[in-house]
Amino acid sequence: MNEMTERMRYERRHSRWYEALLLGWPFQLIVGALVVVGLPAWERWGWSFWEYLPPVRSNTLLACGLAFVGILFTLRRMHRFPGARISAFIAPTVSVAYLLVVAVLFFTREEYTRQVLFGSFLMSLGWFYLAFFLGRRYRRMKLAVVPAGRATGLKPTADIELRCLEGPDLANVRYDGVVADLHTDELTPEWERFLARCTLHHIPVYHIRQIQESLTGRVRIEHLTENEYGSLMPSLFYQGVKRSIDLIAALLLLPLLAPVMLATAIAICLDSPGPAIFIQQRMGFRGVPFKVYKFRSMYVDQKGRGFTEGDDDPRITRVGRFIRRCRLDELPQLFNVIKGEMSFIGPRPESMELSEWYERDVPFFSYRHVVRPGISGWAQVEQGYAAEVDGMTTKLQYDFYYIKHFSLWLDILIAFKTLKTIVTGDGAR
Repeated sequence: MNEMTERMRYERRHSRWYEALLLGWPFQLIVGALVVVGLPAWERWGWSFWEYLPPVRSNTLLACGLAFVGILFTLRRMHRFPGARISAFIAPTVSVAYLLVVAVLFFTREEYTRQVLFGSFLMSLGWFYLAFFLGRRYRRMKLAVVPAGRATGLKPTADIELRCLEGPDLANVRYDGVVADLHTDELTPEWERFLARCTLHHIPVYHIRQIQESLTGRVRIEHLTENEYGSLMPSLFYQGVKRSIDLIAALLLLPLLAPVMLATAIAICLDSPGPAIFIQQRMGFRGVPFKVYKFRSMYVDQKGRGFTEGDDDPRITRVGRFIRRCRLDELPQLFNVIKGEMSFIGPRPESMELSEWYERDVPFFSYRHVVRPGISGWAQVEQGYAAEVDGMTTKLQYDFYYIKHFSLWLDILIAFKTLKTIVTGDGAR
């Protein structure tokens, strides 16, 4: 009886068999595939469509299935990152997935049924939006906080609910985990025994540092000890894969964007005297300087510092304000990507003047050069522009988070957030 009571007092949230079944990815994968792939096929070919599968049918079913699996996996992985409002990324993720499978079918000249593929696309949109709105209350993490040390300063967010414990007991409330400052001297033996019991009952115990990173999307510089450099070393395999993706994407985009680039160059030359392209030396991959290409957005005859000084910097031209707001000034950096000096996603490269300044005043600044600099990055979509040392310290914390979680899924999230910035103009300078 005591053992049963103990189990009820220390039970993890969503740990019961029916909760694990309904909220687990196998259920979502199987049932979702039946809805997203099966219903459009049944509507077009009838109940017994699987009894006769010529290439046109099998290709269509395979394309729909691969698109659905890719969407499910991508959304689940992106949800782990702070600030990922999945409802805002459902439509772009679904659209990109189906465009990719259609592109593959088109270029391989394989037969497929447009009606079924389009029906599957609509069903995917409905399925993932329905799953989001029905399950959002269950996806918000509920964490118990041990009131000791720095853990008392944690603040809840839209994605994480925090409840401060009154004593070393969960009080029959089920949590996703427990947060504690494991390095503080304020932890009494009773609290230590409580954390041990949570671990024995498979309730995760998180150090405050882990939760701070999940809440803020930043790795604090004071947390960078010698023991953490291994976790901050980006994957060499993904670096190679990412370089291939960057090169292919840049070569495909260049002819498509050439008319836009030509029109932008003409507008710049008509608006103010001077060259259309601005070239500046910046600090690059592994600390090697390189020349970055941008469309000129400032007057050439006005002096100033090596960075933009506010939204109303008088050096910015009329056309310059527009191309900055729409990020058109970044388009020539496609050539930097092709040359291997930059990536589409990564820490923004700083001018040599700023780099030398930050090297003196910001610890660990040079470590951000362990990956290729990017046209857009995690700091840009989360923080925006920063030139001052205090702002650069925060920006560096975002860069360290990006390096620590260096992956395709974080790059996809940054790409979607960048597109949102381009459309809305928020954060552009």
